[in-house]
Amino acid sequence: MTEFLTISDAESGTRLLRWFLRHYPGMLQRDFYKLCRGGQIRINSSRCKGMEVLNAGDVIRVPPTLNSYKIVKKTENGENFSLSDLEKLRNCIIHDDADIVVFNKPAGLAVQGGTGIKKSIDKMAAALFPYDKISLVHRIDRETSGLLVVAKNQKAAQNLAAQFQNKVAHKEYLALLQGNVSKKSGVIDNYVAKGQVFRDEKSVPENVSVQRAVTEYKVLGETAGVVTWVLFSPKTGRTHQLRLHSAFSLGAPIVGDDLYGERSDKLDSVLGSFLATQKLFLFAYRITFRHPSTGKEMTLCADVPDFMQSVIKFLEFKLP
Repeated sequence: MTEFLTISDAESGTRLLRWFLRHYPGMLQRDFYKLCRGGQIRINSSRCKGMEVLNAGDVIRVPPTLNSYKIVKKTENGENFSLSDLEKLRNCIIHDDADIVVFNKPAGLAVQGGTGIKKSIDKMAAALFPYDKISLVHRIDRETSGLLVVAKNQKAAQNLAAQFQNKVAHKEYLALLQGNVSKKSGVIDNYVAKGQVFRDEKSVPENVSVQRAVTEYKVLGETAGVVTWVLFSPKTGRTHQLRLHSAFSLGAPIVGDDLYGERSDKLDSVLGSFLATQKLFLFAYRITFRHPSTGKEMTLCADVPDFMQSVIKFLEFKLP
């Protein structure tokens, strides 16, 4: 069946050929141009040559012969994802240009592929942008949702990686904690290693390698004895840093964190069942960095995911 697909705001400025290669990764370029010459691929009912620049709202005619290319994409690492998966990830794009693409990553999707990983952003982004050199420049936990910046060429990757390493780039997270925090703002400065937190280097057992972990935090709202709404600004990037600091330094684990806290459905309240989503209430909300080509400072914010949005609205908490 012939399909008519509308170009989104995120896809505006993309050339027709690249758009088709993103959506139909198994298609050969010679087949694409043949379909264009035959008038089977059209833009807004008009014939096309293949290199036209698309605008938001344009309607693309896709002939039924391309349905055969809607196959599961498999990689040598054993990952597999469908065209539908790629489309869902494409809808998570909040910024896209020649050097970078920024995703509002959903909770549960891995950033980097590996053994046992079925779907990951690095492999899926490479399929979405087959003519770019996709590189990760920072990471967030699989369970964490929110902003992720990905480089599309080597120069951008080197520039952005240096920004994250040298703390030029700045990230802010929103989290809902189970319990209350005594001090409403401050800086957590201690050491972490393999799921443990140590007050200082003197308290670290011998033969245990630790890393300094620093997090600035501010309480945005709370429900007495139940939950706390917090803004985190990590100054270092250790594995599970915010989850560890919440559970062990603040004494209030992040809601949905089965690794360092109790299950949220154990809360003795109506709110407990409301929070039992099996998802982590930690969201990479805002990120600031300099564009790798222009040097201009960029600050991007992402929409809070639905599973968090409904709870925050119910509790009448506000965004910063």
